[in-house]
Amino acid sequence: MRTATNTIRVIVGVLFIISGLVKANDPLGLAYKMEEFFEVWNTSLQAGSFFAKEGLISFFQYLHGHALALSVIMIALEIIAGVALLLGIWRRWVLNGLLLLIIFFTFLTAYAFLSGKFRSCGCFGDCLPITPLASFLKDVALVVMIVWLLVYQRYITPLFSSRAGRLALVLSVVFGFGFQWLMLKRLPAVDCLPYKVGKSIPEGMKIPADAVPDSFAMKFIYEKDGQRHAFDISELPADLASYKFIDREQTLVRKGNAEAPIKGFSLTQDGNDVTTQVLSEPRALLVFALDFKDFADWMPAFKSWYATARSKNVPLFVVTAQVSQGKVLFNSAGLSEVVFLSCDNTAVKTAARANPTVYLIERGIIKDKAAAPQAQRITERL
Repeated sequence: MRTATNTIRVIVGVLFIISGLVKANDPLGLAYKMEEFFEVWNTSLQAGSFFAKEGLISFFQYLHGHALALSVIMIALEIIAGVALLLGIWRRWVLNGLLLLIIFFTFLTAYAFLSGKFRSCGCFGDCLPITPLASFLKDVALVVMIVWLLVYQRYITPLFSSRAGRLALVLSVVFGFGFQWLMLKRLPAVDCLPYKVGKSIPEGMKIPADAVPDSFAMKFIYEKDGQRHAFDISELPADLASYKFIDREQTLVRKGNAEAPIKGFSLTQDGNDVTTQVLSEPRALLVFALDFKDFADWMPAFKSWYATARSKNVPLFVVTAQVSQGKVLFNSAGLSEVVFLSCDNTAVKTAARANPTVYLIERGIIKDKAAAPQAQRITERL
């Protein structure tokens, strides 16, 4: 039992640490995925008649507004709990905490799988995408292993002295939160998004040639002599003319992957689509802005980017879903001539993992990108 328990302990601890580290690379990605869950749940609640739906809707709206904080805490807990389990300290508290955490994750992945509304649950971030079914089965296995560890926890012994164990745990806490803070101030250390440096945005907007489309089964509903009959295309009767067509039913047999990596990327100016025009520029700067809450903080840097771009005759565009608000602020800052382009908010959130994120593109190919504090290096390349 001791060998089996400690083997399971290592597997569980390593899985939680890997899961946390992958997501810590991009905590905003998990926050967006959580927001997606909360939005779907609230939509379902609003359409239903559950007696406590108003309270749950308010609760999910609150969580939606604090998704980033929730994401950072959960990611850090995964790393810290995984380290604590490997160290073998505070085993009762750690195992009970892991059980609660994995039950919550199992609920999420079960919903993602059974609802069919998600292609990925975000359990391992964008760098290790896995299907909702695989995520659910992984979580069920983890529930079983953690219950095993709870039953046989007497075989779990500390790896180091009490003082060394506490020091290692403190370091994991500092790393768990510190690394995420750094990634939020900069961009993900490992870029697994479709807007990766070297990628072509126009090519990313196309469905891959080897993509597998969704597969459907079609049934045709006919009526004859007051009775309805369902036929597939190979079962249509010879006397079909004597039947009355009623409807057709389409059932998904196999989910495909025929999606473009970059979705919703459409740039408009005053209602006119300028996507092709902008992506055809020999060289251009795109400043993706999620919002303008901290505009005063990055306005001096923006003025420097803009002045450099103009001196090099390189067009600069501010890409945002909040054009009206941005124009008001820029006008008040004496930047009324800056060109704003409207883009879908989801596309902006995917492109801008920091607010703002500056892109250098050449004919649609991403040559470099950086968060505002590091964007000076991009303007130096102009």
